[in-house]
Amino acid sequence: MTIDEAINELKRSFDAATNNLKAAIRDFVDTGTPPDREMRKNGAFCYPELVVLYKPSSSVPPISRSFGKFSEAGTYTTTVTQPHYFEAYLREQLEPLLRDYDVELTVRTSRSEIPYPYVWDAQQSKGIEPSLAADLARWFPSPTLPEIGDEIADGEYLDEAGQKPLSMFDALRTDFSLQRLKHYTGTPFEHFQNYVLFTNYHRYIDEFTEWAVDRIKQPGPYESLSACGNVEVFADTPDALEQVRTAAWRRHQMPAYHLRRADGQGITMVNIGVGPSNAKTITDHLAVLRPQCWIMVGHCGGLRHSQRIGDYALAHAYLRDDHVLDDVLPPDIPVPPIAEVQVALHQAAAEVTGESGDDLKQRLRTGTVVTTDDRNWELRYTASARRFNLSRAIAIDMESATIAANGYRFRVPYGVLLCVSDKPLHGEIKLPGAANEFYNRAIGEHIQIGIRTLERIAEDGAESLHSRKLRSFDEPPFR
Repeated sequence: MTIDEAINELKRSFDAATNNLKAAIRDFVDTGTPPDREMRKNGAFCYPELVVLYKPSSSVPPISRSFGKFSEAGTYTTTVTQPHYFEAYLREQLEPLLRDYDVELTVRTSRSEIPYPYVWDAQQSKGIEPSLAADLARWFPSPTLPEIGDEIADGEYLDEAGQKPLSMFDALRTDFSLQRLKHYTGTPFEHFQNYVLFTNYHRYIDEFTEWAVDRIKQPGPYESLSACGNVEVFADTPDALEQVRTAAWRRHQMPAYHLRRADGQGITMVNIGVGPSNAKTITDHLAVLRPQCWIMVGHCGGLRHSQRIGDYALAHAYLRDDHVLDDVLPPDIPVPPIAEVQVALHQAAAEVTGESGDDLKQRLRTGTVVTTDDRNWELRYTASARRFNLSRAIAIDMESATIAANGYRFRVPYGVLLCVSDKPLHGEIKLPGAANEFYNRAIGEHIQIGIRTLERIAEDGAESLHSRKLRSFDEPPFR
């Protein structure tokens, strides 16, 4: 198959399976007729499977790029969901493989069935009897947790029947996260863009949405702003900012806002709230979308006497006291900075602030950031102070190391730029009046640095981001 033929067959096969499943569910709800067993046995509800056969006649060439490459010969497979949405990603991954290797590309029906909740029409649930709801799980494929996991990403998979994984996330794992993204963020997964900003304060969202609404009215690539609560505004939408700000964002744990481009290369911003648990949750699920980059912009406590309220901390190392990833990524594993992201953040800071050289160094300091899971770490100052000294930390927060570590784990380039909002070690705490003045002054500038960083990376081409330092020696060919 050619790439076009393979993608078209993935679409046809996936559409047929989802239509079969939807029709069977409607028939069951309307008449109580369970799905035909023989039809299920023949794969009527199954995901399509993409197969890449690589059997070279000589040694594997030592190609040094970060994805779209083989380390050894073999048969590589993955199940695929939502091929219409993932078409650009699939092309990006397949083109270098077919260009530089002698491979055979095929699509077949897998043995993995699509769980019925992933095609469920919410309107069907209205007035449904509880007994009928229970029967759905009896007669239709349901999410099976032993089949959903991160073993491939974490390097714990085993070759099955001589087949190797083509990608880190199969269809079941991807669909599981697509549903969670809708639930947590209140927006369709289709609206997520390839460049992601995380924050831990809703005031950053207010600043972002105000700028975004103004930006879509100007010439350029941005077409709309999608907000949680199924709100989307365009250049000609009356009272656009008011519609976005009054949307039902409080109903969602981590509300998202998407400054959309037709090619998906726009900017998504998510308010993840406070704490490493939320940071892990959102990045676990966002990873299946294979974003080009994610960056944390939020507040931190400054740990150095020379810092001032409103200064910036550019993380180049992390003291991981968050603990939420310790089982899958032990804390003794280093999480390196991504040079291209670091440079883009520094350049964007210079551009937005108008400062450079020593003047910028006075406001922007590079160093280690501590991420803790204990919001009241100050109550254990004696233990904390020694650890901070040993780490040479310059700032402390509750999300950054988690964002970076999960980016490292899932091969998504990451970066962190924090703004000092208080200095707990030096008695400079947040006071109501001073805090408001700080927010009004600093947040606009800070969010613009984050936006400009992602725009710079997109302009330069995302391929430079995907460093080989994020890949292991035994890696699936897809990014």
